[in-house]
Amino acid sequence: GSKEDEADTVYLLAKELACDVVTGQTDNLAAALAKTSGKDIVQFAKAVEIAHPTIDGKVCKTTQGKSGQANNFGVYASETKAGSSSQTEHSTSLCGGHGTTHGSGGSGSGESSTPQVLKDFVAKTLKDGRNWPTSTGTGTPTPKPNDNAKAVAVDLTNLTTEEKTIVAGLLAKTIEGGEVVEIRAVSSTSVM
Repeated sequence: GSKEDEADTVYLLAKELACDVVTGQTDNLAAALAKTSGKDIVQFAKAVEIAHPTIDGKVCKTTQGKSGQANNFGVYASETKAGSSSQTEHSTSLCGGHGTTHGSGGSGSGESSTPQVLKDFVAKTLKDGRNWPTSTGTGTPTPKPNDNAKAVAVDLTNLTTEEKTIVAGLLAKTIEGGEVVEIRAVSSTSVM
């Protein structure tokens, strides 16, 4: 039946994601992540934040728009508006995105004075699955197809071997979800 096919597809995607993380296949991982729903990515990221804050701090870490200048780290938002014209516009919807690229850096202080990470990306940019797998906005960099899936893939494959193993497990668990497991458990007991 279609429920079974769907379960198999989900299982295969979960397995593929886990395998790509561990083996460091960035392109394959990006493609598999792009097929994953934004809501699942949010659940995965929340699991990472709770269980492994160190990993959370290494994924989607925002960067400076102008190195050597202050207050120009990307600040996660629903769309990318950061560019070179404003010293106070740091919003990015790209995983690892930057703040203002203004020659003098950012003005004032606040959120743009330190990098934001995966949990901020999820809370402010993805929310309920928006901006996945592609960012939105009029600032720099200009959104490109699957740019967020690609950026997350790069960060995950750059983790240590131990961290990759943890992430692979969490990804597989999140994508497969409880539902598929329960369906299989019920059908295996009803056969007996």
